[in-house]
Amino acid sequence: MVDWDPRYVYRDIFSTEKETEWFLENICTMDWNEQQDAGRTLEEATRILIAKFPDHAEEISAYYGRWTEMLRGTIKGTEEILKGLFDTKKYRLLALTNWSAETFPIAQERYEFLNWFEGIVVSGIEKCKKPETKIYNILLNRYQLNPEECIFIDDNPKNITTANRMGIKGILFSSPENLKVELDKLLN
Repeated sequence: MVDWDPRYVYRDIFSTEKETEWFLENICTMDWNEQQDAGRTLEEATRILIAKFPDHAEEISAYYGRWTEMLRGTIKGTEEILKGLFDTKKYRLLALTNWSAETFPIAQERYEFLNWFEGIVVSGIEKCKKPETKIYNILLNRYQLNPEECIFIDDNPKNITTANRMGIKGILFSSPENLKVELDKLLN
């Protein structure tokens, strides 16, 4: 739902796309970022990476120092789909997100739609992340959900695979248009 991309910051820091991609593939990697989604503090993550790559201390510090610049709004069309579901009052809307406990409140304040959910399970708070079954079970148990009655939407095939294995119908997000078609099939 949220257009988040570290390239929005690093394209300003580096002169070329090649430098940006090298840095994100070798220094501030997605694997490193996912550790914060799993509960590691931003301070610890930054300290560890700077100790490993001291020549890139300034660029590493920019990752969380300029994190809000990585947020560019919502993915067009998805907020409207959520609003339609919210307005019907026919469905329980819950969120399961891989997100740092420290940065999620910033997004929640910025994006009103995050307050439309009855509840949100945030990986950084729970200290486990998708696609681990533990975080799905936290959601199911906390909100007393029957997996067979749930629909799970995610843009990562691994997360959909776990949901399906647990008996939850999954929709792999590829576009708002496709999401609408898939939801209509399951809800009508």
